[in-house]
Amino acid sequence: MVRIAIAHDYLTQRGGAERVVLALARAFPDAPIHTLFFAPDQTYPELGDRRIHVSALNAIAPLRRDPRLALPLLAAASATMRIDADVVIASSSGWAHAFPTSGRRIVYCHSPARWLYLPEDYLGDAGRLDPKRLALTALAPGLRRWDRRAALRADGYLANSSVVRERIRRVYGIDAPTLFPPFSAAVADGPQEEIPGPGDGGAPADAAAGRHHLVVSRLKPYKHVDRVIEAFRAMPQRRLLVIGRGPERDRLRALAPANVRLVEGLSDAQMRWAYGHASALIAASHEDFGLTPLEAGAHGVPTLALRAGGYLDTVEEGLNGTFFEAPDPQQIIAAVERAEAAPWDPERIRERAETFAEHRFARRIREAVREQLAAAGTEDA
Repeated sequence: MVRIAIAHDYLTQRGGAERVVLALARAFPDAPIHTLFFAPDQTYPELGDRRIHVSALNAIAPLRRDPRLALPLLAAASATMRIDADVVIASSSGWAHAFPTSGRRIVYCHSPARWLYLPEDYLGDAGRLDPKRLALTALAPGLRRWDRRAALRADGYLANSSVVRERIRRVYGIDAPTLFPPFSAAVADGPQEEIPGPGDGGAPADAAAGRHHLVVSRLKPYKHVDRVIEAFRAMPQRRLLVIGRGPERDRLRALAPANVRLVEGLSDAQMRWAYGHASALIAASHEDFGLTPLEAGAHGVPTLALRAGGYLDTVEEGLNGTFFEAPDPQQIIAAVERAEAAPWDPERIRERAETFAEHRFARRIREAVREQLAAAGTEDA
């Protein structure tokens, strides 16, 4: 019997990378999942039904809540995560690609580690003497050497977007074919549950149309959620719903005016409601892959996106969205106004999202596994 395993950096939040793990788990239902940290209450509940193997660090609650605190320990912890399998599929943005294995290894790369190669994205506004900056300055040279050795041990590499493919080529010298991640059918199909309002049971709504604009993002500095909030401060007649959690949460809540609301920890049914009642999704960060436009597109909702990164793969001007050139509040305002005047076709938007459906992703990843089994001379059961 061929043994397939899945590896992932850590399962402690809800986001696109964790959705990819769910898609891999559905493609290989018998595969165990290996990860440094697993916090069931912080990630997708479906993962609770899987066989999940964790590192010894997972027993330390503060590290489980925020794995960034364990940065000096994670390279050593990764070395303990030995996986006995014929093929390991490592969903990685920094650690899982280094988990030792007895068999072949396919790395599905969300990005080479941001804290090593795009450190300002990771540090945000951290000052010169901030502990994170000091730790990263001290650790980065050794970690870069460690990271590159780990990358070059892979038997197969796949990039999750065009921009990540170029980053992998620049950082590792590897030409990795692109395999776009799928959008989750769980966000598109099924009943909807309205998000309760803060006081009266209602939810943010556009005063004219009964709808809100939407941001779905981790709350980190490079996501530019603060710029979107500032744009809506200047548009008090419109409403903005921000879904996500992260280290910027308290600052963004303090920044938010009355027409902006931040929520987190939603169920899939509530996410479906949020997308289904949106006028448009606003995506202002420089993403490795633009997944949320596909989730919005499954509901026929257009996206207003920064013209950069992975959004260039998923947003087609005039078909399922429009672009702005910089994460600047005035440009975001102009994009909102431009989109309100555009003749969007919800059915064409849905068709665009369908080209990124999960069955296409699953077929290609199974092909990659078969290629590795053939290279190893292992019969595919």
